[in-house]
Amino acid sequence: MTEFNVKITTINDVKKFVSTVMTFDYDIDLVSGRYAIDAKSIMGIFSIDLSKELKLIAHTDDAAELKEAVNEFIVK
Repeated sequence: MTEFNVKITTINDVKKFVSTVMTFDYDIDLVSGRYAIDAKSIMGIFSIDLSKELKLIAHTDDAAELKEAVNEFIVK
């Protein structure tokens, strides 16, 4: 399992983020507070508070490719 923080703010960011993570065949979750949603679900993402940083949890040991693909959303 790999974790890092991301920030998704606009509708276009959500669409781009979801289309990017959909290309990976393992489960990816976004956690906001006590809520965890499927990162591949546009409706799920819109149901959480996008004004805060989100924790991305990738259920894989090798998430280097994912990290590179979503690099623009990673909080540094």
